[in-house]
Amino acid sequence: MPKAPASLGDGQLLSGGIKLYIDGSGGGRTGWMYEDWRKNSKYQDEGNRGYPTTDPDVYRSMVKLFHDAGFHIGTHAVGDKGIDWVVDAYASVLKEKPTMGLRHSIIHCNLPTDHAIATMAQLQKQYDAGYPEAQAEFMWWIGDTYSGNYGPERSPRILPFKTFVAKGIRWGGGSDYPVTPLAARDGLWATVARQPQNGVYAAHPFGTAESVDIHVALRSYTIWAAHQIFLENRIGSIEVGKDADFAVWDRDMYTIPTDDIRNLKCEMTILRGRVVYEARITAVSSK
Repeated sequence: MPKAPASLGDGQLLSGGIKLYIDGSGGGRTGWMYEDWRKNSKYQDEGNRGYPTTDPDVYRSMVKLFHDAGFHIGTHAVGDKGIDWVVDAYASVLKEKPTMGLRHSIIHCNLPTDHAIATMAQLQKQYDAGYPEAQAEFMWWIGDTYSGNYGPERSPRILPFKTFVAKGIRWGGGSDYPVTPLAARDGLWATVARQPQNGVYAAHPFGTAESVDIHVALRSYTIWAAHQIFLENRIGSIEVGKDADFAVWDRDMYTIPTDDIRNLKCEMTILRGRVVYEARITAVSSK
């Protein structure tokens, strides 16, 4: 197997490196946290701070094993304590064996601390590693569950995209399908709007202080995501010499209101220069 993610066969099947877990979920209140989870937003889930799903010392040994062998590692980490443990493990092995370009990642990275953010920024700058693989749609599709479980103090800090940009941190955007719907337009909208589906506990529990504009959201779904699967020289931007992979939308994302992003319609999809999807245009009767 290739050690860093690389193409197999016709180039559309990839070996994705090694996936590890350090904790559970935000929906199940099992992510590894420094403080108690909440119930229904205002009630403490007393004594429940989640837990590491892998013995933390064993996890660090696994990271060292795979890093030293030259494998890309992506670790599922949701809670703030879990994320700190992951980035510190990456920093430790990279200091011991400096290796450029393995792009070790933090999958989900829901609630990073200031320490985690600073460490990710340094790892990206120094080693091309420490990249969040984030799902903005969590704030929409399961956003009411999230705001109820994290509570009003922590919810505005979830997926701090604007802080990432300010610190020079790039991330890959995605859906975590089937946890949330697959369509990219949903994730693009959620990155900008940060709005839950029903507003059960508050209309905007995540606020907009950590929102970014559609230009940044698109980069997280295109060239930054391509970088995270080691294909930035082939896809992720429209340039001479790259695969002709792109979608044609019915409206200009740069000019439409934020809420309209969710209603975009794809009119055509091109894959490697070949039309693989074309919307059927139906004439509307005037009767």
